[in-house]
Amino acid sequence: MISEIIEFLESNFFYLHPGYTPLNTVVFGIVLGIAVLIILRMFRWLKKDPGELLVPLLPFIFLGSGARALVDNGIYPLTHLLVTPGIYILVGLTTIATLIAAVKLEETRGWDYRKLIFATGSVLAAPNLISIRHIDPVPFLSVLGVFSVFSAAFYALSLRWEFLRGRMNLPVIYAHLFDASSTYVAVDWYGYIEQHVLPSALTGLTGTAMVMFPLKMAVILTALYAIDRYVESDMDSEALKLVIFILGLAPGLRNFLSLSMAV
Repeated sequence: MISEIIEFLESNFFYLHPGYTPLNTVVFGIVLGIAVLIILRMFRWLKKDPGELLVPLLPFIFLGSGARALVDNGIYPLTHLLVTPGIYILVGLTTIATLIAAVKLEETRGWDYRKLIFATGSVLAAPNLISIRHIDPVPFLSVLGVFSVFSAAFYALSLRWEFLRGRMNLPVIYAHLFDASSTYVAVDWYGYIEQHVLPSALTGLTGTAMVMFPLKMAVILTALYAIDRYVESDMDSEALKLVIFILGLAPGLRNFLSLSMAV
């Protein structure tokens, strides 16, 4: 019985093979929802502005995404801690512990907690940077080029649409445009396969991963509007946007690095 349970978990959740299923997508979504509730309570307890963490958390995002990309390219070993959900649990808990410790050090020593977080993440992510052996400039610049076109369009739109200039809205949109750009280039130009259930279905239906752009923007713009309209607490609003920002940038950076490092 125990061996059957372990086999079920290995096959559906703690797997060492790529791909998502409707089952694990729903379960991961529920777990994410619980994690978001915990994060909201954590920021209320810490009494810190989540919007201040967009830049300080970048090294931690690179820590997780870079590790996954290095696994994809056979540089890091394929282990439970370096694939879904292990890598997200490991990096998430490390990030939270660093945030709490940095805030407490600021309270007791007067050190800037944002600088402490950024410095700690940079040290932890340094092995990823050192381990990158090869960058192919063609996919690297291709993703950046596609991203630049779409981000420039939304920046121009923001000059006339005040909603886009709302607190943290543009960074969140840029993060998901980067994810869509990396997916589009990888799938349409290099023959990669979309792993997530709904994007995979829509990509197969339309015959192109370009569908990621309207799909993501429809979801993200709706989410941002709902947050701005219905979430009264500024702290909760910015915490939710920070989570959405990470959910866009992390997979986008993983795809970008995996594609760029492929030989």
